Amino acid sequence: MLVASARAGDLDAFNRLVERYERLVFAVCYRLLRDAHQAEDVTQDAFIKAYLAIADYRGGSFPSWLLHIATNRAYDVLRYQRRHAARSLDAEPVEREADWTVEPAPDDPHDTADRRELQARLEAALGQLPEDQRLVVVLHDVYGYHYEEIAAITEVALGTVRSRLSRGRARLRQILREDPGTRELFDEAGRQTASGDAAGLEG
Repeated sequence: MLVASARAGDLDAFNRLVERYERLVFAVCYRLLRDAHQAEDVTQDAFIKAYLAIADYRGGSFPSWLLHIATNRAYDVLRYQRRHAARSLDAEPVEREADWTVEPAPDDPHDTADRRELQARLEAALGQLPEDQRLVVVLHDVYGYHYEEIAAITEVALGTVRSRLSRGRARLRQILREDPGTRELFDEAGRQTASGDAAGLEG
């Protein structure tokens, strides 16, 4: 209903769509660009473009349509950076809410700290993937998009989506295995899970 109203020119309806999906669009752009300010700019540009082009929307998944616009704009920024060698390696990381499914236990500060560190290491490993693999891994493994949806967002064939996902996962596993600190955190998380399961069985 919101999309239909927005297509009819209802600005308030479109603003409600922005409120509903801006965090998703920003998070995907941030993981592609690795820069919060650029991700904010791209997110804003994407919604402006979506508003101007909403009459051309032909149905299907509205967030997928938004992400198609946003990721195309993010790739424009990345191409510009490569051409002008303008990307700074000294950019200070900005802490953002992560979407990895490693929920901390609220009553265990030590466990919370470990899980936050593991989250940060996962995010850093994700940032080392090639951009095309990173986007597919984020869309599929973090946000749960199906192959067909990712193919529509990225405008590549299903086989290419599967290939990028497979290569991205393999590379991610390799990066994590090669980091002793990450292996230690995973081992600790596994021990805590096993201990919790045992306690549950005893109860």
